[in-house]
Amino acid sequence: MIELQLKTYINIVKAEAVTRGHRFLTRNRTHSAAVVSTAVEHDDFGTPALIIATLEDGTSVRIAHNSTIRVVSNRPKLIKGTALALDDLELIPAEEGTPEAVIVAVARAHPDRPRIQRIAARLSRGLNTKSGSNLQDVRDLAHTLFVDLDDKDNALTVCRLITDLPYDGNFGRWKWIESALALAAYISYDAGDLAAADRFAEALRAPDAADDGDPFRAKMSATVRQRQMNEPNLYDKEIHRAMAAVDKPAERDWRVLRLGVLMFLRTHGGSETLDPLELDRRISNELIAIRALN
Repeated sequence: MIELQLKTYINIVKAEAVTRGHRFLTRNRTHSAAVVSTAVEHDDFGTPALIIATLEDGTSVRIAHNSTIRVVSNRPKLIKGTALALDDLELIPAEEGTPEAVIVAVARAHPDRPRIQRIAARLSRGLNTKSGSNLQDVRDLAHTLFVDLDDKDNALTVCRLITDLPYDGNFGRWKWIESALALAAYISYDAGDLAAADRFAEALRAPDAADDGDPFRAKMSATVRQRQMNEPNLYDKEIHRAMAAVDKPAERDWRVLRLGVLMFLRTHGGSETLDPLELDRRISNELIAIRALN
């Protein structure tokens, strides 16, 4: 039986996009050993200066940050919308153990997912937990990993980047942390880690016990929260309208919002109108519906 050999092609990529498995084209037109790991080296002012690639044969290759290099590929043209093709999808390597390194590793586990690459590229430049937009990006990354790709482990890992942040009274920031807590609690509960699920749930309920020094305002806030629990907006009208119009993108967006509400209610322990078992059933059904629309 004749063994077919895959044709190889040369692609030009940014140094920051070099990743495990890449082979470089050398000056004498031969292929290097495969890359097994990369690290970033900063200059004396903390600016990324070099990308250090370690190859299978033990060789270290030093590449100037933001430069380009030729790598061997079995694809004639890199897929548009990947981290290797567009500047806005450029992943910046980070020191091991940092939140940015976690994000880069997660993105490299899904190189063919433009949305993952786009969010990770923004966060790889530096995660600022004081920034509401950064918190939203973390939540969105975790949500995409779980809902779209069913990648529970990486979704939980990403959630943990912000689930330890305390409630500080700023609901503009807290809503993204709260959403990450609800997702982390559901993943933990579904995996049977009830202790972790309880810890996330306790953190999610932090605003309920917050004392702002105004008893009347605290009472009113508690009343509003209870109404939200017992009479939640599950976007039924919006979803039915989108289904009637066969507008699948709109239907998906509304269902994602509904899923977020259901997960919040589940983490909160249910309500007078929706008990935990009913919420589990609805969450499962919603995940099936959303993934079918992808």
